Amino acid sequence: MPDAFWENSDLNQLTDAEWESLCDNCGRCCLIRLEDADDGEIYTTNIVCREYDQKNGRCGCYETREEKVPGCIKLTPQNILEETWIPITCAYRRLAEGRGLAFWHPLVGGEEQKTAQEDMSIIGKVVSERDVKVEDYEDHVIYWADMEPA
Repeated sequence: MPDAFWENSDLNQLTDAEWESLCDNCGRCCLIRLEDADDGEIYTTNIVCREYDQKNGRCGCYETREEKVPGCIKLTPQNILEETWIPITCAYRRLAEGRGLAFWHPLVGGEEQKTAQEDMSIIGKVVSERDVKVEDYEDHVIYWADMEPA
């Protein structure tokens, strides 16, 4: 197992490479969310960003995502706890909250495909925003994306 740098470092002290390696590539942050105008409640849909590469389970324009996708937010140690929509399963959020990495995380289990094997990936569970009309988004609200596995 690689050095458990995430256990001994403040998130603000990580190198760019270490920070990027914390992503387990579940894709849950790429799901479209809706905000209720009346009460501010956030709802997650099974609609994924148009730039998400469903075959490979990754952003299709990662390096330029903030330019190509208006509203795409780059997660940083400074904003990870401010963004209330971040799934509780997110490695960045887990570490910021002091919960450690989950058992399915590739850095813990040593297997890159562990996230998908443990059913934490969105692959095979989503539709592209290219294929859904905005007026139909409410029909795609889901609850599994914000849940930890049993």
